[in-house]
Amino acid sequence: MSSADNESFASFPLDRRLQAAITQAGYDKPTPIQQQAIPVVLEGHDVLGIAQTGTGKTAAFMLPIAHRLAATAVRGTRNPRCLILAPTRELADQIGVAGATFGGAVGLRGVALYGGMSKRPQDEKLRRGVDIVVACPGRLLDHVDERTIDLSAIEILVLDEADQMCDMGFLPDVRRILSHMPKDRQTLFFSATMPNDIRTLSDQILRNPVSIEIGRSAPAATVSHALYPLRENSKGAFLLEMLDREATGKVLIFTRTKRRARHLAEVLDQRGHRVSALQGNMTQNRRQAALEGFREGRYDILVATDLAARGIDVSRISHVINYDMPSTVEAYTHRIGRTGRAELTGEAFTFTTPEDEPLVRGIERVLGSRIERRTLPDFDYGSTPPRQGRPAMQRDGNWTPRGQSVPAANQPRRDSRPRHEGQSRPVQPVQSSRPLQSARPAQTARPASPARPAGQTSPARPSEGRTFGRRPR
Repeated sequence: MSSADNESFASFPLDRRLQAAITQAGYDKPTPIQQQAIPVVLEGHDVLGIAQTGTGKTAAFMLPIAHRLAATAVRGTRNPRCLILAPTRELADQIGVAGATFGGAVGLRGVALYGGMSKRPQDEKLRRGVDIVVACPGRLLDHVDERTIDLSAIEILVLDEADQMCDMGFLPDVRRILSHMPKDRQTLFFSATMPNDIRTLSDQILRNPVSIEIGRSAPAATVSHALYPLRENSKGAFLLEMLDREATGKVLIFTRTKRRARHLAEVLDQRGHRVSALQGNMTQNRRQAALEGFREGRYDILVATDLAARGIDVSRISHVINYDMPSTVEAYTHRIGRTGRAELTGEAFTFTTPEDEPLVRGIERVLGSRIERRTLPDFDYGSTPPRQGRPAMQRDGNWTPRGQSVPAANQPRRDSRPRHEGQSRPVQPVQSSRPLQSARPAQTARPASPARPAGQTSPARPSEGRTFGRRPR
């Protein structure tokens, strides 16, 4: 075999149908984690993988799993043989898409189980029989408790983004799930970091694992970083100015709170940007529509909370903007991991205030260098409110037309930690306001688009319980 073959998927002893699916999917050459993990998984070893998002983990485990299950097909079985656990609905759905691409190519059937919609369609698919289940822990336990799923035939278990499952409080649920499946199985354990709880869990469930470590802790080298020191109440006007001046492609903007993500998307929409929001108070269908619209190019900007920081595979994001500084260095790494993927370059811009300096120093230690501080020429950093024609900002960072106030119910509590996505109290709707006017001359202003609620798109097909099966002959 030539050296060129060693750098291609042809070097792996995968089913020819999988090789055809790889080519059809447009995969060029394996990423480092795919090069290391695929042979190990094919040989049946347990794996402890330390890898940040955007390194190609999903294909690294889905390809060998599809090969092994197809090679050892069991006639007449209706119980799943592989379980893949993921912390968020979006990641579970993304893995389900990989299952449809690769599992479906070799005649495997599967289903993705996560909350937000009815369990009845999932029950029907489970009754018909599946080979692979991709699930979030909470919804899977609902099926276990209702005896609509039997985990006694599981041969391969995958825990993806295990540290985020721990951060989100799923560790007790994961332990309950483990008690319902055989101990004699292959386990693949992937995590971006290894806090003590996750290290303990991996030690308990892995048997003589092969350790694979790719790009631990530091953001990808293909990402350039810049800080923009600002006062809290000038962030909004600064963002609008930056988007007007910067040549950007797909832009992912992170905010600290769900309320701020929604309001920021509304303002950008009023300014004529093609924008959607992704935050925990949205229904699952609207969240899926927002992601698919961003992925397919119907939106240029996605405003999100940290819900979107891990496991969301959207290619060619040119810029990540941290409108609010994340809470930890690890969270910064995961946010920035959305750009600079698959050897493409990207830029990470972070708006900082004096209170963020300790965290900035921690990020610089991980990067091993000082991050460049930048300014926008001619931007008025000292005026309050921002210069005429720009939306005014309240101290909480929300816009409001001049002369109007933001209802108290819509002001985030800046002294509280962000709540878990999906566990916050209901938020009162943002009061409608007249469109915000641009100060630019009419001939240079961005064309205005019809106002619409943030995150709302044309109706999307329901993704709950995404299924994949045999390709038509």
